[in-house]
Amino acid sequence: MTAPLAIRRLAAAAPDFAEHLDHLLSWEGVSDADINQRVLAIIADVRHQGDAALLEYTRRFDAVEATAMSDLILPRARLEEALTRITPEQRTALEAAAERVRRYHEKQRQDSWQYQEADGTVLGQQVTPLDRAGLYVPGGKASYPSSVLMNAIPAKVAGVKEVVMVVPTPRGEVNELVLAAAALAGVDRVFTIGGAQAVAALAYGTESVPPVDKIVGPGNIYVATAKRHVFGKVGIDMIAGPSEILVVCDGQTDPDWIAMDLFSQAEHDEDAQAILVSPDAAFLDAVAESIARLLPEMERAEIIRASLEGRGALIQVADMAQAIEVANRIAPEHLELSVAEPEQWLPSIRHAGAIFMGRYTAEALGDYCAGPNHVLPTSGTARFSSPLGVYDFQKRSSIIHCSATGASALGRVASVLARGESLTAHARSAEYRIQEEQA
Repeated sequence: MTAPLAIRRLAAAAPDFAEHLDHLLSWEGVSDADINQRVLAIIADVRHQGDAALLEYTRRFDAVEATAMSDLILPRARLEEALTRITPEQRTALEAAAERVRRYHEKQRQDSWQYQEADGTVLGQQVTPLDRAGLYVPGGKASYPSSVLMNAIPAKVAGVKEVVMVVPTPRGEVNELVLAAAALAGVDRVFTIGGAQAVAALAYGTESVPPVDKIVGPGNIYVATAKRHVFGKVGIDMIAGPSEILVVCDGQTDPDWIAMDLFSQAEHDEDAQAILVSPDAAFLDAVAESIARLLPEMERAEIIRASLEGRGALIQVADMAQAIEVANRIAPEHLELSVAEPEQWLPSIRHAGAIFMGRYTAEALGDYCAGPNHVLPTSGTARFSSPLGVYDFQKRSSIIHCSATGASALGRVASVLARGESLTAHARSAEYRIQEEQA
């Protein structure tokens, strides 16, 4: 007989609440020394041996016996073919999600701007897209077409000329949904490679894989470690931790709904975190009962159990105001405001990756088709970072065009400041442009 699920209960009024909450939220995502060294060795091999290293690692790790890189390239026609291999229902769903994601992200696109000062000096900002972006997609039996849409569509909306996708195909397993999503999202090239070696190839380039400007997309610890090491050579989206959900509820939502919302993130993996905060102790009891009753129905019940017992919690607070304080302290990836009037509390939310408003807005809708991006800051990083968006694939260049009069006026200011820093060449460079004042 399966033992009852033991999810921790915390009370914000307890004197040691802060200590227990800090312990609950702690997660060490740094690779151990062994993984770190393996990844560094793989990156070095790819940098020095190029395609040959990719072929060798693909044989070793994915059991794919490719004799040439041409065997590991999927042409655009193959992506289009995938659209005919999935079911009509799947294609309709992918197309609906892609359209909603595209429409939302088109609102994020930034434009260049300029203004002219009275003396004729022009200042402004020029916004340009990255030339090439790399998208990492987990492969094999794992199916993450939604991640393809969420990463590739913002890049294309930003104007990125080429999106290169890497996706491993262990033992030759190709996921048609992933390829179909790539076709709809406008992915330009696909290489069936994965792991740290794929990240290294995107960062440094090989004879066949072009180097990119930024690498985005989820992956395992080897992928995350490789992204950390190549950062600086290329940009990266983030080093993501386990998935998280925080539900703030006033106690009036169906407890089964809340239990399933918690399950929706807990089923990702054992390190995922699902937390419920409510001022209603009886409601917390009801959700605990729903969790116990519904868990045996879940296909991934053991993963959910491990997640909830290891990192989950039901937290009682004094009132909704304190619930919001706890939410800001946690700074969750996903925050559900499952309350009667969520708009009332929205101005008080300072830290959250995505905010799901009201009882009917399940976090799962945001994962797939609501429109906003599902690539979100985790592990408290919502305190200082934002969801992936079009702005991640655009660069901003400052524009400064001085008139003669403007250069003269600015030169006097720059001269004083430069000489104060003992940078004489700076000062003289500015002083050459200073005009004699007319009597």
